[in-house]
Amino acid sequence: MARSQKSARTAEPLGDFTENIVDIDVTSEMEGSFLEYAYSVIYSRALPDARDGLKPVQRRILYMMSDMGLRPDRGHVKSARVVGEVMGKLHPHGDTAIYDAMVRMAQDFSLRLPLIDGHGNFGSLDDGPAAPRYTEARLAAAALTMTDHLDEDVVDFVPNYDNQLTQPDVLPAAFPNLLVNGTTGIAVGMATNMPPHNLVEVIAAARHLIANPGATLDDIMRFIPGPDLPTGGRIVGLDGIRDAYATGRGSFKTRAKVEVEQLSARRTGLVVTELPYMVGPEKVIEKIKDAVNAKKLTGISDVVDLTDRNHGLRLVIELKNGFNPNAVLQQLYRYSPMEDSFGINNVTLVDGQPQTLGLLQLLQVYVEHRLTVVRRRTSFRLGKKKDRLHLVEGLLIAIVDIDEVIQIIRSSDEASAARERLMSIYDLTEIQANYILELRLRQLTKYSRLELEKEQDELRREIEALEAILASDELLRDLVSGELAVVAEKYGTPRRTVLLESEAVSPTVAAALAASTPGPKGKAAALPLEIPDDPCWALLSTSGQIARTSNQEPLAEAGPRAKHDVFRSVVKTTARGEIGAVTSQGRMLRLQVMDMPVLPPMSGLPNLAGGVPAKDFITLVKGETLVAFVPLDAILAIGTVQGIVKRVQPDYPLNREDWEIIALKDKDSVLAVEPAQEDDVDLVFVTRQAQLLRFSASIVRPQGRTAGGMAGIKLAAGDEVIHFGTVRANDPAAVVVTIAGTNGALPGTAPGTAKVTAFEEYPAKGRATGGVRVHRFLKGEDTLLLAWAGHGPAKASSAAGVARALPHEHGRRDGSGVPLSQPVEAIGPSMAWPDAAE
Repeated sequence: MARSQKSARTAEPLGDFTENIVDIDVTSEMEGSFLEYAYSVIYSRALPDARDGLKPVQRRILYMMSDMGLRPDRGHVKSARVVGEVMGKLHPHGDTAIYDAMVRMAQDFSLRLPLIDGHGNFGSLDDGPAAPRYTEARLAAAALTMTDHLDEDVVDFVPNYDNQLTQPDVLPAAFPNLLVNGTTGIAVGMATNMPPHNLVEVIAAARHLIANPGATLDDIMRFIPGPDLPTGGRIVGLDGIRDAYATGRGSFKTRAKVEVEQLSARRTGLVVTELPYMVGPEKVIEKIKDAVNAKKLTGISDVVDLTDRNHGLRLVIELKNGFNPNAVLQQLYRYSPMEDSFGINNVTLVDGQPQTLGLLQLLQVYVEHRLTVVRRRTSFRLGKKKDRLHLVEGLLIAIVDIDEVIQIIRSSDEASAARERLMSIYDLTEIQANYILELRLRQLTKYSRLELEKEQDELRREIEALEAILASDELLRDLVSGELAVVAEKYGTPRRTVLLESEAVSPTVAAALAASTPGPKGKAAALPLEIPDDPCWALLSTSGQIARTSNQEPLAEAGPRAKHDVFRSVVKTTARGEIGAVTSQGRMLRLQVMDMPVLPPMSGLPNLAGGVPAKDFITLVKGETLVAFVPLDAILAIGTVQGIVKRVQPDYPLNREDWEIIALKDKDSVLAVEPAQEDDVDLVFVTRQAQLLRFSASIVRPQGRTAGGMAGIKLAAGDEVIHFGTVRANDPAAVVVTIAGTNGALPGTAPGTAKVTAFEEYPAKGRATGGVRVHRFLKGEDTLLLAWAGHGPAKASSAAGVARALPHEHGRRDGSGVPLSQPVEAIGPSMAWPDAAE
């Protein structure tokens, strides 16, 4: 009951209350309110000014930090303090918006030239920053050029939100910040999105425009060919950039920087070191995994992020065996953020109005702004110099008779009387008289007539120079251009982003695309994803490097040689085939050719320096070495150090990866393995004591893989085999090469003698005999350092990697050799090894 009575009393109108209801049209009210909101967003939040390239919140942050004295040579302060100062004095909005703007100006992956020096966690491309109470900040060195000379009347100041303080309407901006750092913002009904550019290039273009006001867009683009993104990467296709520079709107594609690397002996991968602008590695990994799970991407086994502070971004995409790395990369560009598109929309405020400007117009607006700033600064300095000169001239008049001046002041009843008497007696102005009256006696000690006259002359020269600048547009432009050059020299850095007119295609990709079947419209088909089973060569060098070629082109017979270019084994195979690898302990391992590293297309001798060491590719026990590559479908001839020979049948197990192909005796090891499918080839042994034995392969019957072989050459005490091989019977070009030396000399120190003899000079002997003499030792020689028999002519490779022909000495199979001028490190044929391997 009490509650109802109270409600009734409250509902009663006051005695003097007059009801007045105003009818408002909702449509007009909504239109007006929305226009006010849109105007506020466009002009006070989202769009940058074309002159300094800053939004209001960014400008207020820089100005307040400058006003707080947060210079680069002073300590950092808490970000929360900066945010509070900005919010309380200049920007009455949320602290989150202020801190976000502050964080972006400190991120080196967002801005090409950061304006704030942040200390602490200011975020990454994948994670946000720490709270403002945990981070610290101060102005970066480059930001000082944005706020310099604000105390010299270079820009207009406007009231803040409560009319108690003032703030600059625009910053002086000693470099074109809008182009250098770019910007992004979403207003109402419009948006802006501008990429960063290189400071040196932009300033060079601005200086050219200053010197040549009538420059065209083509002239400017000679200095600014395209954006320069903070994270590097590659820009593919420049047509969109040209459109954007001309009209203010356009787009371009950015791609990650990717290299194909051999991650291990058997595994190839794509290594990403640069990503498109504003794309983080975690986002890339997530999209790749999603595409793999959705079966859009194939051939990828794992993605590992090895990014660290010391080495920067390193994203390793491991590939499955049998997949073409370049084809997988094309898929990654299609289904992951490793290729991204950037849309340029140059919407900025010019004289308070939003406009879409091209590159030339943006530079023109900045140049005019900078000319105005320097002109106003010069006028301000001229006024200061003139005021000081006026005071110095008055002081010079008074200091000539300073005693009388003091007497006039002492004898005057008040300051106004003293001022009038000084003005009348010495013909001074009121300003000069007041300055003299305000001087303290102790200041008179530092004044002398000579010093004042010197200052007067200096002031007059400075005034003359300042007046000349104001009177000459050419001098003003030269001054602005010179200041820009200083900024570029001090803060400029090399270009990071590579500009490509079209997609760069490697020679391997180009060859694959050229060989692909044309599409329905005559275009080449896409690069095959899986590696085709194309013919190739499997190569093994004398230094233990293994690799395969990308095709089966004939190996070059001549050309410059490099390290690892002396081939021990050359096997004809296919990319998806299998070959055998024979070790010194008589084991054979099954190798997948696809797992071998691929050499680039050959334009001469293949360079096996691009291969991998055999010990990284196959598992070898202690003391075991890789002897040769062999085909798995041919009868093989095996020779050992102790002179054992064996021909083995290719009945290898299909369910094992390694097996024994010869049962070796103690202290014996496999020296060489050669295909010996036909019976019309000769088997050749050469020993360290210069004995050579040749006999027909037909007298060595093929055996099973577990057999121990049979006697090949009879060795003298202390002798051993240093060469075993096969030579086609009745080959007129076959030769025997031997190099003699001293057993006690260090390898490569004694040149010794070399000899090349026709193979037909050596008669065939029976198996298990001692053979014939192949080289007569000279004084000081007691051993063969190297020996080789096969299709010739032969060449020796010196330590410098230069192949040199060896001298022939036909008709004296047991004669001595010709002295070498320098040591050699290996012997190999100059031609027809592939034919011999067949």
